[in-house]
Amino acid sequence: METVKNKKRILAISGSTRRNSSNELILKFIGQHYADVLEVELYEGIDLLPHFNPDLVKENPPAVVIEFREKIQAADGILICTPEYVFSLPGSMKNALEWTVSTTVFSDKPTAFIVASASGAEAFQSLNLILTTIQAKIALDSRLLIQGVKGKVGPLGQINDSATRQGIDTLVNSLLNSID
Repeated sequence: METVKNKKRILAISGSTRRNSSNELILKFIGQHYADVLEVELYEGIDLLPHFNPDLVKENPPAVVIEFREKIQAADGILICTPEYVFSLPGSMKNALEWTVSTTVFSDKPTAFIVASASGAEAFQSLNLILTTIQAKIALDSRLLIQGVKGKVGPLGQINDSATRQGIDTLVNSLLNSID
């Protein structure tokens, strides 16, 4: 891992609303394992965001939405880790991203994402399309699909699979390299 003089501020967003989900554990692992170069803030309000309402986007967005957008804006980079539900993104993850569409908070924002699920292929493609559409800056190595996650992440957040561990290392290095 390269030595970085200043820690990079990363906003980590889990697409799962379940506490201590595999996705949250992966984000916590990254925050702990890369603490020498990253300051990871786990966003814990995804389930507090109201249903997306286009009427509220510009005139009077709820305070929680404004706070969410400000956290994205203030971060050096964004790290998303989400499961796949019924061959798609969880509704909470899609909803959160919809609240950013009318803004430029993701425009050229260094972003990395992990889809960690039983399969995850459909959610991976969907998230890639959405983040590309909102102009997030995603390097090729800043995307990771972890299939069969239950066998690769232990209940305390340990990564039990060397290929997964290597994939996470590659993703983190790629995200760091994309931050100017």
